[in-house]
Amino acid sequence: MGAVYDLILRRRTIRRFQQKPVSREILTRVVNAGRLAPSGMNLQPLEFVVVDAPDLLPEVFKTTGWAGYIAPKGTPPEGERPVAYIVVLINRGIKKFAGQHDVGAAMMNMILTALEEGVGSCWIGTIERTELAALLQIPESREIDSLLALGYPAEQPVVEEFRGSVEYWKDEQGVLHVPKRPLAALLHWNGFGNKNA
Repeated sequence: MGAVYDLILRRRTIRRFQQKPVSREILTRVVNAGRLAPSGMNLQPLEFVVVDAPDLLPEVFKTTGWAGYIAPKGTPPEGERPVAYIVVLINRGIKKFAGQHDVGAAMMNMILTALEEGVGSCWIGTIERTELAALLQIPESREIDSLLALGYPAEQPVVEEFRGSVEYWKDEQGVLHVPKRPLAALLHWNGFGNKNA
């Protein structure tokens, strides 16, 4: 298997982090991977705000929502919170509507690049956007789409066989279990419903 495919197989969302800082060199490389993602019409409307200042991290954390299926257990406790964030913005002066496809491509590039460096991440869309924009002095011409929370993992979630529900859960030892739909149920060949290659 290739290195990228191996990263994809290993990737899990991380919500508990060691408090070891992620270097600016790694954070810059992660953002650069996002910058180089595919962009519709090559408009490149995305911009990125990296937050790693210790005084800002708790303030950004307050604007985020975590792990709805297992709240409040899914919220990182004090001492296991992200050590960096990358806030992804859509420049509405460049792209008036949409842009979410660009964000998705950029996010996956960033998530996999971070993982290659041993850094875990959580892609967050539940955000108090007005508060976050004010905190980071983001102009109205830039729309906050989502953010990537980052840090070295302090947990190891596991993939579970799908048993009728997509809801993830934590067991008695605090291990996060994440059900994934089986490939055979999702893969169609040369027309919907044809399961034979």
